[in-house]
Amino acid sequence: MLRHKQMLLENKAWSAEIQEADPTFFDRMANQQNPQVLWIGCSDSRVAPDDITQAKPGEIFTHRNIANLVVHTDLNLFSVVEYAVNVLGVTDIVVCGHYGCGGVKAALSRSSVGTIDKWLRYIKDVYRIHKTELDNLDGEDKVNRLIELNVQEQIYNLAKTCLIQTRWKTNQAPYLHGWVFDLQSGTLKSIIDIAPETSLDDPIFEYDNL
Repeated sequence: MLRHKQMLLENKAWSAEIQEADPTFFDRMANQQNPQVLWIGCSDSRVAPDDITQAKPGEIFTHRNIANLVVHTDLNLFSVVEYAVNVLGVTDIVVCGHYGCGGVKAALSRSSVGTIDKWLRYIKDVYRIHKTELDNLDGEDKVNRLIELNVQEQIYNLAKTCLIQTRWKTNQAPYLHGWVFDLQSGTLKSIIDIAPETSLDDPIFEYDNL
């Protein structure tokens, strides 16, 4: 059977199973969503947030891209962030990377991989910032540490925005969390947390007139 047809059949089976266990589930879901978490993750098919956190539909608002980047000029991403923060009122934002990330590996290489080269430049910038530490590592250790540092820098990129800082001043939320998923163990590792009352290391990124 073709995969897309199998997916349709599996959807019917899933729907029937849910309705049998909870007859009003889809009625409730159709009326509203009430996620408490915005998940910014990698597009990798092995890192599905609902699966690895056992979340139900409606519990996690999701944006995914190659290597879980937070780029200030990405209107797609920041449309999602603005909606999540100002409309849905999420209390937490998670940026989640994963060990073995192909995007990070490609950024570490000196080979062009096409259009995505422009996107991977942002990871190369993370490498440049942490070059001294990373150059003391080799092989998988170097890749994995860059994966962690990339998550850390994306959390900082969120914290530096007037969108997040405005919400912090008016609502004392959202909390920012940087995680890395270990594909070999199936577990999440916490890398960094930033609370709304946190002062940024570099005041130049803090807005005084919000």
